[in-house]
Amino acid sequence: MTKTPHIIDSTLRDGEQAPGVVFTLDEKLQIAALLEDCGVKEVEVGTPAMGADEVRVIREIVQAGFRFDKLCWARAKEFDIEESAKTGANRINISFSVSDIQLSAMGRNTDWVMKQIRPMIAFARQRFDFIAIGAQDASRANRDFLDEFIAACLAEGVDRIRLADTVGILNPFSTAQLFSTVCENFPFVDFEFHGHNDLGMATANSISAFLSGAQSVSATINGLGERAGNACVEEIAAALKISSGINCGIHLSQIQELCRFVAQASSKPIHPSKPIVGEMVCRHESGIHCRSLLKDELAYQPFLSSEIGKSTEMVIGRHSGGRTIKHFLEKQQINVNERHSLLLTEQVKALSLSKKRCLSQEELIHLANNLNHHEL
Repeated sequence: MTKTPHIIDSTLRDGEQAPGVVFTLDEKLQIAALLEDCGVKEVEVGTPAMGADEVRVIREIVQAGFRFDKLCWARAKEFDIEESAKTGANRINISFSVSDIQLSAMGRNTDWVMKQIRPMIAFARQRFDFIAIGAQDASRANRDFLDEFIAACLAEGVDRIRLADTVGILNPFSTAQLFSTVCENFPFVDFEFHGHNDLGMATANSISAFLSGAQSVSATINGLGERAGNACVEEIAAALKISSGINCGIHLSQIQELCRFVAQASSKPIHPSKPIVGEMVCRHESGIHCRSLLKDELAYQPFLSSEIGKSTEMVIGRHSGGRTIKHFLEKQQINVNERHSLLLTEQVKALSLSKKRCLSQEELIHLANNLNHHEL
């Protein structure tokens, strides 16, 4: 890969399509500001065809002076393109369904798609600097037709082709096969992957797409989106950097505030074990782990916690070892000898088991002080 992977954030469009999610204008502006702070270079700002209020909100975002490129999503209709132009956004993605199953549900066919390509692109070219074409449900499309569709779009001079795994049926191997093939058939084209997470593979598929020749990927913060959601911006950026040694320009050290704000604004809490931003990502209890972490933070973590804007945290519970407990108490200026440490460890395990949770700092100190008091 010779160029930096390009991440397009779709939280304000595809993320808000999650059932029950509604962002206010102020929340959208705050999300946009945090996206910019985190280094996102392009944001899909909405679907203008939703109505005059959506056009007004997008125009507010466009006029706010953010440095990132602003992209509107549109169906292959002149009305959608015209409404998108009213926002002042500089980019548009025109979406065509390309699978037989979706076209049949819409009462259309592949002939209709091919006849619409030239007029829609020509209409958009008069209004936008940058035109992306979306192949919706590309993962279920006939591959010969998909090639025909891509060739026709490129003949009209489009700037980017989005291949969408609309219902999330791809896996990393089939994603690699798809992008290896299209990139070989159409070299030097900016192909974008848009993945959904129905089978839990959207992030992995996004990485696979990048490594197989895709230049761009669209995703959302926290994976927010319809059904099981989308690929996660924060997970893609971290996986590229840590697993593949590729820096895509996202400032991971600033990602926590953005993810927390989106969770709050969407009323969709972050799962404690969610990669990168879950509260348990850098939290440890196991005695074996904690003992090693005291010497080297990377012993049981794939990254330094500071890389993702967190701190490594060791908690005290049923799986804690004596050395970790002793280390914790020493930081509180409480000294315990070796015999006390063994007794205290047993008490910690018993109390944690009875309460079915980790112990608080106060509970541990209370146990230690009681032990010391009885020994005097």
